Amino acid sequence: TIGFQRSGDEVKYCLEGSIFMTGAAIEWLEDMELIDDAAETADMARSVEGTDGVYLVPAFTGLGAPHWDGRARGTIVGMTRGTRKEHIVRATLESIAYQTRDVAEAMEADSGVETTSLRVDGGAVKNNYLCQLQADIIQTEIVRPVVDETTALGSAYAAGLAVGYWSDLDSLRENWQVDREFDVQMEQAEADRLYSRWDDAVERSLDWATEE
Repeated sequence: TIGFQRSGDEVKYCLEGSIFMTGAAIEWLEDMELIDDAAETADMARSVEGTDGVYLVPAFTGLGAPHWDGRARGTIVGMTRGTRKEHIVRATLESIAYQTRDVAEAMEADSGVETTSLRVDGGAVKNNYLCQLQADIIQTEIVRPVVDETTALGSAYAAGLAVGYWSDLDSLRENWQVDREFDVQMEQAEADRLYSRWDDAVERSLDWATEE
């Protein structure tokens, strides 16, 4: 996809992978009254040792990259009588990390470039538990910037470049500062085991919606 183009310069392209439900999946937890506030999710997820085999696929509007299935629908699998809301909350957070790994692996395959560090932004990255989970599932360092509202920051940078407030892109790079880095703490074999079951859960959500 087109990244950007400055006046007189060549077009800059980028790889883009769309995930339809990340922060919106947390909002769904609020809608279902499983949580009162998004800030609760980290403590609730930590309160249980795992999801107890529960996987949630937040395909409420279909699945984006790399599946591209508009007929996929939201699915929860693996529930038992022992399933509690904490397990579902944790499974929802894990689904964000699994979807990010889906996209990261697709990008690596297309580009031939191995991911060694992933810079993250947006409201969801304020959740330290989620950032650590992403580092573990993707098996790469996660880097969170001081300013995590990158879309708004990019618009401001574009305007500043246009009026000459900043002279070039290098001056913008100097503004970027790290808030926190999250290193991998999970063994590769365990991350792969959890991720393989995510693939099984996704398979059950595909092509669910039918047209009358």
